[in-house]
Amino acid sequence: MTAPPSLFDRALIRRRLARASAAPAHFLLDRVAADFAERLSLVSRPFPRALDLGTPGPQIAAVLGREPERLVIHVGPLFDKTARGFSAVADEEALPFAPESFDLVASALSLQWANDLPGVLVQIRRTLAPDGLFLAAMVGGQSLTELRTALTAAEAELTGGASPRVAPFADVRDLGQLLQRAGFALPVTDIEPIIVRYASMLALMRDLRGMGATNALTERSRLPLRRAVLMRAAQTYAERFADADGRVRATFEIVWLSGWAPHASQQKPLAPGSARMRLADALNAREERLPRD
Repeated sequence: MTAPPSLFDRALIRRRLARASAAPAHFLLDRVAADFAERLSLVSRPFPRALDLGTPGPQIAAVLGREPERLVIHVGPLFDKTARGFSAVADEEALPFAPESFDLVASALSLQWANDLPGVLVQIRRTLAPDGLFLAAMVGGQSLTELRTALTAAEAELTGGASPRVAPFADVRDLGQLLQRAGFALPVTDIEPIIVRYASMLALMRDLRGMGATNALTERSRLPLRRAVLMRAAQTYAERFADADGRVRATFEIVWLSGWAPHASQQKPLAPGSARMRLADALNAREERLPRD
């Protein structure tokens, strides 16, 4: 079987996350964790065994740990002493768990760095017990479009070419299809755009370093970004994406994914032709037949 392309340098991601842990910028993860808690509260069933997969901080494990009887295991590229429950270092792309080990698998702002996301989803599906829930948030395709545009334009203008500086992120429609292919029942994806305003592009880039989210593409340029290019990019960013007060916008698109391990109790789609009422009757509308050719 052909190995998936190595889009991200995962060893570099681990080093960047370790560096960022000294002075983290965790506002985005805090926001996602609050939304995660709200979404999970809408599910009226217990999840006694929960896995926090790859979240680069203790926020999701803390939410999961609010249930005192719940076993919580946090697995990621770094050991997290602050995470609730048990913490272990493991590669999210090679889960060291037996089938049906968990009733809930959660992940926040991690899976966008997977080189083999289809394979990761299949592994998650296998680790879930029947009627187990997968709930995750990851960075989506429209994230940091402003930064990508400004850096590309500045580098092309001053050097005649451009190196990839901002990672491509998955589209929500593709993610929905991947959930289905991985064998999840009742798959759902939705988008939450978050706009953050900064004094300048450079302030945004400082936050990205604090998230451990700077460029980790395998095909990235190994040469440092020239100061002239950086300054021109900041100017372009301000010209194109500033509000009336001079502050610039940065888009973070959060894609939420959920799916269930199949179980006999779950709702099933109706068989074609099994409806007991015509659509026109349900809508109280007049039905008109088209003339045949």
